Amino acid sequence: MRKYDSYKPTKIEFLDEIPEHWEEKRMRFLGYLYGGLSGKSATDFNQLTNEDNKYFIPFTNIANNFRIDPESLQTVIISENENQNKVQKGDLFFLMSSENYDDVGKTAVLIDDLEETYLNSFCKGFRITKEKIVPEFLSYQLHSKQLRHNLLTGANGFTRINLKIDKVIDLLTAIPTPEEQTAIAAYLDRKTAEIDELIADKKRLLELYEEEKTAIINQAVTKGINPNVPMKDSGIEWLGEIPEHWETVNLKWVSKIYSGGTPSKNNEDFWQNGTIPWLNSGTVNQFFITEPSEYITEEALNSSSAKWIPENSIVIALAGQGKTKGMAAQVMFECTCNQSMGVIVPNDRIDNRFLLYYLTRNYQNIRNLGGGDKRDGINLEMVGGIPLPVIPLSEQAEIVNHIENYFSRLDAKKAKTEKLIELLTEYRTALISEVVTGKIKVI
Repeated sequence: MRKYDSYKPTKIEFLDEIPEHWEEKRMRFLGYLYGGLSGKSATDFNQLTNEDNKYFIPFTNIANNFRIDPESLQTVIISENENQNKVQKGDLFFLMSSENYDDVGKTAVLIDDLEETYLNSFCKGFRITKEKIVPEFLSYQLHSKQLRHNLLTGANGFTRINLKIDKVIDLLTAIPTPEEQTAIAAYLDRKTAEIDELIADKKRLLELYEEEKTAIINQAVTKGINPNVPMKDSGIEWLGEIPEHWETVNLKWVSKIYSGGTPSKNNEDFWQNGTIPWLNSGTVNQFFITEPSEYITEEALNSSSAKWIPENSIVIALAGQGKTKGMAAQVMFECTCNQSMGVIVPNDRIDNRFLLYYLTRNYQNIRNLGGGDKRDGINLEMVGGIPLPVIPLSEQAEIVNHIENYFSRLDAKKAKTEKLIELLTEYRTALISEVVTGKIKVI
């Protein structure tokens, strides 16, 4: 690792020294801040056919990128003679407000010439006015651990974390020669691209592990785990061919099916100091539910349509936002749930875990009963009509063990891959921090 010939103490907090010839400059002496969109309502955004539409840089374009992506702009109505700040090439952008500390204070740089483009209202633009400042270098330095820590000191808020303007303009930076700035930016462009490519490969590997899980479930719960068993046509499009000794029935013939209920939110006595676990439909986005969403009181249970759910029962979302509808999960404790969830309590012919994996395999088929991605819900009659293979309990247990043993091996691989992604991400941050503060010489 190459170092500079000599160093000097610095006033930059959490940084002990910088190269001797680097200059300390506060942001206020490098340029000025300007505001994002103001005076806009929700109806002003993304009206694609409005002739007054102009592009603006959204929050996510800054949060997710080091450089602004010109293909990820959104539109806003800007009337003629309206006084709004336009962005320009070389500007840096700060996220001034966010729901978490990871995003607030993030920066991105604009390296493209954009035609009349504006900035999100949660952001501030920074326009460099001092000569011989390379925007890409300054943006990289603002991503360093030291400067981000100094920037976020004092950031606060309740529902949102807000960055103080004074923290931005008074932030102390360390500026090398223009030639060094350009070389450092080019070096980090190359190295971070290599690291990002490795991270992307590992994330794709995680996706493949999940796809492999889906394939294992699909094979096991519809074909069994004996590849040599004779097969027959099930007569059901969902299933196709099944082992010859398997039979099928509708789910309602081998289980008790009912829905839950939600006590009135207007009655505080139903929710305050409750001891009875209660679930909302969002909890089904996991195989096994181990914690309640909230608690209700005994009075709430007796005064509403909420019903007890036995431990190990299966719940399925009858409605819900996004991809929730049609998802199933196993409840690992006795509880209650809302009316947007169906409860399935299998009889002694069905292994609960086998049923869970079977319903998971048929997620899209079940979802389509309620119109697929449409807002239509699934009702209990539809759930009861789901065709289900009925096979010996011993074989169901073998299938469950086969799936979960396979999952265990995949989860171990997944944990190693996630750790590697974490280490690569930490290395990326550390490399940027070392280079832009002069700990490593790259020119």
